[in-house]
Amino acid sequence: MSDRIVRAITSDGMVQAAAISSRDLTERARQIHKTLPVATAALGRTLAGCAMMGNALKGQGASLTLQIKGTGPLGTILAVSDPAGNVRGYVANPQVDLPLRPDGKLDVGTAVGAQGGTMTVIKDLNMKEPYVGTVDLLGGEIAEDIASYFVESEQIPTACGLGVLIERDQSVRAAGGYLIQLMPGADEDTITRVEGGVLAAGNVSAILDKDPDPEHLLKTVLSDFDVKILESDPVEYKCYCSRERVERALISLGAEELKNILREQGSCQMTCQFCDAVYRFDGPELQKLIDTID
Repeated sequence: MSDRIVRAITSDGMVQAAAISSRDLTERARQIHKTLPVATAALGRTLAGCAMMGNALKGQGASLTLQIKGTGPLGTILAVSDPAGNVRGYVANPQVDLPLRPDGKLDVGTAVGAQGGTMTVIKDLNMKEPYVGTVDLLGGEIAEDIASYFVESEQIPTACGLGVLIERDQSVRAAGGYLIQLMPGADEDTITRVEGGVLAAGNVSAILDKDPDPEHLLKTVLSDFDVKILESDPVEYKCYCSRERVERALISLGAEELKNILREQGSCQMTCQFCDAVYRFDGPELQKLIDTID
């Protein structure tokens, strides 16, 4: 089953929710960045969360950036989503390898490093200034950190579950998650039923491993509610880099800096941090860029 995001609301209008199945895009990220399992899990969770958050945006050209700056060995994890939920991202240190936790699971929390770390959300809605919200990391497992962001920065009670299941050959077997949010006016009974559903559902990646349909995941977690599916959208790992964008980035360095590069190196090579595409500019091409500035 190809990757999808579904959005839903309960029939009483008190709970809105989204769920994603993201095995393919997580595997694509693993192949691009050559991540080892704990980095694959951390990046995969970040991509899934970012995709669901970005998919909630409206407006052509809008984007959402999710940046996790922990104090663990993985370093910065960054993901960017468009309004459809298509997403791209990277982890600073993809080759990090840590022992499994005592319960046999990947130790994402230690790899991220919550102590002193932060999570930043940047919503670019094509206004004058983007919205930027930053919160301290709670535990570094990413799902609880996203839930904490919504509670602290947007005052929306939120439950988030994310999971990535890795095969023995280090490929991605299952990946995805859910985002459940209470609407204004939700009472204690609604809260109790949501919490009960989350606890009863258990491990996200185990549910997706049995059935990769995100609608099934959502209805499993919200089993105590009548759920109405509003949208179902295909999503993928999608990078928007191009030679034209790289040219603009080089021009932004200024004529003097480009002249230095031309003089010292004779050419330059730029690699996209999201998809590893390589853009090469030889001497005459650099001179042409300099001429456009001068």
